[in-house]
Amino acid sequence: MKKIIPAYVRVPVIFFLIFGAIEYFIDSGDRAAFIKYPMVDVILLVVLLLLIAIEMVIKAADNIVYQLLPEEEKARLAAEEQLPLKESAWFKNLMNKLTRTVPIENEASLLMNHDYDGIKELDNNLPPWWVYSFYACIVFAAIYLVRYEMLGADNQEMELKKELAQAKIEVAEYMKNAPDLMDEKTVTQLTDPADLAIGKTTFETNCAACHRADAGGQIGPNLTDDNWILGGGIKNIFHTITNGGRDGKGMISWKGTLKPKEIQKVASYIMSLKGSNPKDPKAPDGEIWVEEATK
Repeated sequence: MKKIIPAYVRVPVIFFLIFGAIEYFIDSGDRAAFIKYPMVDVILLVVLLLLIAIEMVIKAADNIVYQLLPEEEKARLAAEEQLPLKESAWFKNLMNKLTRTVPIENEASLLMNHDYDGIKELDNNLPPWWVYSFYACIVFAAIYLVRYEMLGADNQEMELKKELAQAKIEVAEYMKNAPDLMDEKTVTQLTDPADLAIGKTTFETNCAACHRADAGGQIGPNLTDDNWILGGGIKNIFHTITNGGRDGKGMISWKGTLKPKEIQKVASYIMSLKGSNPKDPKAPDGEIWVEEATK
C-alpha cells in the first residue's frame, strides 16, 4: 500500500536521528562516540538492521492484507495511488482541519450585507492554525511577564554580562596555568631559589654582555640600583625584556627568543639583585623608581 514517506527516506532519517541522539548523550570528549567507543558502532549496526527488518515485515504484512482485500477495494486503492497529493483524501481532510474552509458552492451562506462596487464580503471563520498560534502567543506573553518582569529572571543583557564576567574569571585562571601566555599585566615576581637560579643562568647567557655578569652595567645600565630608564618593578622589567628598550639604544626585544616564563625568571632574578652593590658599577641612568603600594 502507498506510504506518504517511502521506506528509503524513513530508514535513513530515523537512523541518523538515533545516531545524533547517541552522539549527544554520550560524553566522548573531543572525538566522536562511534570512533572512541567501538561498541557504539555495533549498536548502530544493530539499529540499522532492525530498521530494515521492520520495514520488510511491514511491507510483507501490507502485501498479505492487500491480497485479502476484495477486488473492489483493490481497485479503489489503486485509484487513490494514482491521485496527486493535493487530491488525496487525507490531504483534503488535513487542509480542512487546518483552515475550516467552506466549499465554494456553500459560500452564499457566508455572504454579509456589505457590497463595495460589486465586491462582496464573506464571514469566514479564522483558520484554526491562526487561532491556536494567537492563543500560544498569549500564553507565552503571560509566562514571559511572570518570569522576567515579576520574578526578575535574567534577561539577555544580564545573561551576557554574567557570561562575560565568568569568561574573564576563566581566562585569568587559565593564564595562571599557561605561563607561555603571560604578559606584563599578569606577570608576578618569583622568589623561589630554583627559579632565581634558572633566571641567573639565562641572564649570564644572554644579558651579561651588556650589563655584566653582576648586573653592574657596561654598555647597558646598572640593574642593581634604584634608577630605571623605562621603569622598575616586575611588570616594567618584563615589558622591557620582552619588547626591547628605547629605539636605537641597543636593547633588543627578546620576544620569540625567550619564552614568557623564562623572561619572568630573568626579571625576578634582576629584581633580586637590587642593592647588591657590585664592584665599580656604572653611573646611575634614568630616574629613581619607587614601587607603588598595592591596595
